[in-house]
Amino acid sequence: MDAIRRFVWGPPPETKTEAKLLRKIDFAMLSFVCLMYWSNYLDRANLANAYVSGMKEALGMTGDDLNKVNTCFTVGYTIAQIPQNLALQFVPARILFPLNMVTWGGLTMVTAAAKSTSHLCAIRFFQGMAEASTFVGAHYIMGSWYKEDELCKRAAIFSASAQIATLFSGIMQASIHTSMDGLHGLAGFQWLFIICGLITVPIGIYGYVCFPDTPERNRSILFSPEDRALAIARVPKRPETKLDRTVFRRVLGRWRWWLFCSIWIVGGELESIGSNALMALWMKNRVKAGEASWTVSDFNYYPNGATVVSIVSLLLTAMYTDWNKKRYHVNLLIAVVMIVSASLILAQSQLGHGAIFFAFYIAGVSYAGQSSNFSWANDVTRHDEQERGIILASMNMMSNAFNAWWSIILFPANHAPKWTSGMISIIVLAPIIVVLSVAARRLQLRDQRREADGALMPGGDGDGEGADADEKDAESLASEQP
Repeated sequence: MDAIRRFVWGPPPETKTEAKLLRKIDFAMLSFVCLMYWSNYLDRANLANAYVSGMKEALGMTGDDLNKVNTCFTVGYTIAQIPQNLALQFVPARILFPLNMVTWGGLTMVTAAAKSTSHLCAIRFFQGMAEASTFVGAHYIMGSWYKEDELCKRAAIFSASAQIATLFSGIMQASIHTSMDGLHGLAGFQWLFIICGLITVPIGIYGYVCFPDTPERNRSILFSPEDRALAIARVPKRPETKLDRTVFRRVLGRWRWWLFCSIWIVGGELESIGSNALMALWMKNRVKAGEASWTVSDFNYYPNGATVVSIVSLLLTAMYTDWNKKRYHVNLLIAVVMIVSASLILAQSQLGHGAIFFAFYIAGVSYAGQSSNFSWANDVTRHDEQERGIILASMNMMSNAFNAWWSIILFPANHAPKWTSGMISIIVLAPIIVVLSVAARRLQLRDQRREADGALMPGGDGDGEGADADEKDAESLASEQP
């Protein structure tokens, strides 16, 4: 029983005092970042649900207009990534996060008044800027509080909160479309945006009052001075590093920035089936072609199967990688599953609807990379705070920079039902993420062995390494099979 508990939730804290502190951290810190991400993703999911629930017709949207709106969001999100997340080095997160939430919520409510695709593009651009600190900022803060064997499970719960929002959004849209469509002259999708925006206000207030920021800057009313001291002492001590001109050499002169950004560029695009709401678009296309008789409610309910798969995948893979410390295994799993999913969608003319539902559902596994890859990056950059912040932000920024044009070219709404070019791109990207992940794992092991032998300073770039260390690495790396 103890072995099962260790696998599911990690080894127990060393003392009762530490156990109490960990519960307090989960309550105050993890609960807020999950609620924040949940509310952000609720509106992201609502846009796709609104599109298939009357917004397309109401705003006269055609062709790839939905992709253009999503791209405007991505551009704003990408531009603000590094500035927003570097701001966390100076601005308390308990101020920055709630401020962005209030901005986000206000823009969400304004979306209900949009009269054209151009209005949507402008609103989504600024929403992207307001959300830029949420995902990476939360991973940065979590990496400051949790030990390595505690981190990925919490990161998975955080990522799962977005998928729960997607699940909730479909049910919410279907219910509002049924009960509120036409109320006070507003369409159901307009009420959806108004309600979603209002939800963010109490969450923002909760964050301002209770969110503890990093252990060193913790001013939350829930933590005593003793709690703050223990929170700092329980995680490995980090060397003092500064945000100065050496940061470029420290970041760009090491392998971590290059490989983790490349991994997440590919990993982000492997999420394309879910992130572009392809299942709902496919269902609407099949109805239009006369091959099915699904309703608006069905468009919102049936894709939830993929969301459930993503939540389960996030949690199970997080337990596994916190247990064996091999985060890269998740990318190998994603590669295999996505090849199967894309192949089935390409072959849909020879298959029934059940097989295509299965293909869309298993694509939810692609989201497991969110917790594993960002936890992995947190693990290997713990010795340099500025490198850690820049790499986490760069991973998300580079992925979204690619996604800004990738989805327009390869997954436009009018390429339904097969998205042939997009599915081929997924099949090509799958082996690439395997190669990148294995390379990053081997370099991680090399650094760990050099550090243990004293040939590499913690978090260093390899200066002063000798030939003997290289020979020892070659022998030890050859013994590990990825």
